[in-house]
Amino acid sequence: MTNRTERIRARLTQLFSPSVLNVTDDSARHAGHAGASPEGETHYNVEIVSTAFAGKSRVEMQRAVNQALAPEFERGLHALSIKARAA
Repeated sequence: MTNRTERIRARLTQLFSPSVLNVTDDSARHAGHAGASPEGETHYNVEIVSTAFAGKSRVEMQRAVNQALAPEFERGLHALSIKARAA
């Protein structure tokens, strides 16, 4: 089984074909906070640049990423910081 970072990267690549995609597990910085797990993989930062976001507002881009990762939220992803922009 792949880890969450790999699954996030694969899903976003599949749906948005980004020219830039950085996925960072930031869970260690949130140890002891609500939603944090001792195993990690709960808090992530995503930077994504894609032509798929052309003409979309910041809110629309963030909603699209959140919807794409809904299965990960169901599996324990707690927090996601998104920096998205159109290419």
